[in-house]
Amino acid sequence: MKGKPPVERPYAALLAKGEDRKQRILSVAQRLLVRNGWRNTSLAQIAREAGVTTAGLLHHFESKDHLLEAVADSRDADDLNRVDRSGDLVEQLSKVPRRFDEAPDMVGMFTVLLIENLEPDAPLHDRLLHRSRASVATVETGIRRGQRAGRYRTDLDPAVKAVEIIAFIHGMETLWLLDRSIPLNEVFTEYIQSLRRQLMPAGTP
Repeated sequence: MKGKPPVERPYAALLAKGEDRKQRILSVAQRLLVRNGWRNTSLAQIAREAGVTTAGLLHHFESKDHLLEAVADSRDADDLNRVDRSGDLVEQLSKVPRRFDEAPDMVGMFTVLLIENLEPDAPLHDRLLHRSRASVATVETGIRRGQRAGRYRTDLDPAVKAVEIIAFIHGMETLWLLDRSIPLNEVFTEYIQSLRRQLMPAGTP
């Protein structure tokens, strides 16, 4: 006789359903944050659009601050999944525009959070300051790696160039969120070509 197919345990099904609901709440929170900003978005609004009660939302996220941290965590996790910190810096930068198309809510969410947390007493100020410095340090490390490998000039300051690159990316994110008609890919292509010329050692064809 053929064995009966395994029956999914009710507890496992409940866990899966709960995880789906949690992800839906996060997705709605990200979308509303982009549209209204975090300060103008209430837990009741998020719960309503996610199809849960406020009590149901608080079952997964015990407070608005907890949900805010989870939203920021999701952005950081997305970053980690996309970046190859051991690869060539210029090659990695050429992939940045893809994120605008694939995850516009992530791009918008980070920009809004950054603007809303500029003041030192803002809830995510310290976290975003640390993250910004880490981003600059990552780019700086990539430049130094290219210098050691002989691919990049050694007479430029990696720390200064890293700040310029991060500032360009943040600026493009803000402009694109304001006006989706800008020629995003063309601007990135031009900037990356210019950056490549600046980084190449003298005499490189």
